[in-house]
Amino acid sequence: MTYFEAIILGLVQGLAEFLPISSSGHLALIQGLFGIEGESVLLFAVLLHVGTLVSVFICYWKDIWELLVELVVTVKDLCTGNGLRLDERPVRKLGVMIIVATIPTGVIGLLFNDIFEGLYSSFVAIGIGFIITGVLMFLAERMGGSNRGIENMNFRNALFIGTLQGVAICPGISRSGSTLIGGLTTGLRREFAVKFAFLISIPSILGSVVLEVPDAVKAGLDPGLAGPIVVGMLVAAVSGFVAIKTMIKIVSDKKLSYFSYYVWVLGVVTIVLGLFPQIYK
Repeated sequence: MTYFEAIILGLVQGLAEFLPISSSGHLALIQGLFGIEGESVLLFAVLLHVGTLVSVFICYWKDIWELLVELVVTVKDLCTGNGLRLDERPVRKLGVMIIVATIPTGVIGLLFNDIFEGLYSSFVAIGIGFIITGVLMFLAERMGGSNRGIENMNFRNALFIGTLQGVAICPGISRSGSTLIGGLTTGLRREFAVKFAFLISIPSILGSVVLEVPDAVKAGLDPGLAGPIVVGMLVAAVSGFVAIKTMIKIVSDKKLSYFSYYVWVLGVVTIVLGLFPQIYK
């Protein structure tokens, strides 16, 4: 893998992880076109996820710090018999909802991970995923949400959003897009729906990294890839930061339909490449 390929993959991972266009689908498509074997760059793929995780921490460090502080207070309250008091502590309730949303995501990932991984080598499957993502964004554009914030959120809402995030493990289906439409469907206001979608990406990304680390370590690392890996991680972190800020503005301005048109065209092109591989080979 060259520095150029590392930069392209890092850029795609950072942008597509948080924009509603599916990072998994884009990376699988680019690796297929470049002829990059997944096993040979498995550790690189894991570290790209770490790079995007850094961008979430940078953008939401205040919220993350508040959640960590509240976690300590929660443990103290539980030990002293004061209970959770979710209705009195909005930050605590947000943390609990993040945990609840992560449960169905983790279950789906553990049960169906092998099935989803098998789809990554199929351009047709990836293309269909892109088209589904376009439909999700088209629907999300027409959902105004409401004024519901964390105070009005319930466990059913969190489980529903987490389930959609789990389905997005399928290549071509956007994680951020799925969780966003989940939030809007449950009536969350647009700004909070975006924030919640990005915050629940933290345990999701961490979980995928933990699951992939053993295979990545087993596959080993070519010393010659050290430079490209570092560059790719930096590019993923910077582009991820830009993507998060861009996504917040796009959702507020109700311009998600632009992404629908993009992934629909990309989906059709990807399906054609899958049906006629001689075009790029």
